[in-house]
Amino acid sequence: MSSAALAPYRSRRPPVRVLLAVAPGLLLTLLALTGPLYAPRTEASPVTAPYAPPGRDALLGGDQLGRDVLSRMLHGGSALIGSALAVALLVTALAAVLGCFAVLTPALGRLVERSADVAILLPPVLGMMLIALAWPGGGRLAVMAAATVLGVPYAVRVVASAAAPVAAAGFVEAATASGERLWHLALREILPNLRSTVLALFGLRFVAAVYVISMAGFLQLGPQPPAADWALMIRENAPGALLNPWAVVAPSIAIGLLAVSVNLAADALTPAARRAGAGVR
Repeated sequence: MSSAALAPYRSRRPPVRVLLAVAPGLLLTLLALTGPLYAPRTEASPVTAPYAPPGRDALLGGDQLGRDVLSRMLHGGSALIGSALAVALLVTALAAVLGCFAVLTPALGRLVERSADVAILLPPVLGMMLIALAWPGGGRLAVMAAATVLGVPYAVRVVASAAAPVAAAGFVEAATASGERLWHLALREILPNLRSTVLALFGLRFVAAVYVISMAGFLQLGPQPPAADWALMIRENAPGALLNPWAVVAPSIAIGLLAVSVNLAADALTPAARRAGAGVR
């Protein structure tokens, strides 16, 4: 029986404060995912002159081909956020499982430590370019694979560090002495006590995935023109930034607000989970 089933629930942060901190991230994510439904025009058809200033035809002006910047903004967020969410979920899930097994299996623990050392030393841009070039035509999937491969070793090490004191707790030793199997110790005894760590890790990996995928789009290693992508929009419209700054400023603000709001949401949720966790240890 895990400690979670034995200890009572004690306290919780006021829901209003948590809701206020989480709301911006949720609203931005929801707006980005449903953006194509509100776009006034298609993302590929020219509607005005190249780098035209904001006007009646285009509220945020035109890009380098005269396409509506606002419509491309509303179309470009869903793919970025969807990709970042998928990478964050995959990295967090793999790290949570492998980290719990690593503290119970010395050989796996040493492998995790060595892999994390190599992954930390390898510059993210270099690792992403190696994987993207080894997968010609992979596009966004290649970038997502690179973000996952580069993110898992470090995330596993974080989970393993948090799981080590839990693995040495009395209830885990009692379960081990009673003959429980390895998967039961890892997934039923240790993992439920790492909620705060896993939640914080998910927020950090989501922000890291946004950065990596945005950087890949800026370097044209991921989505290719004429796809509507926030990072790709910044690169495409940089030469005309003086004529229509909104073509560059708008996607830059969107990426920045998304990263900050998700960080704030993860920070607001983590103490609440930690307080709940404190009641189960």
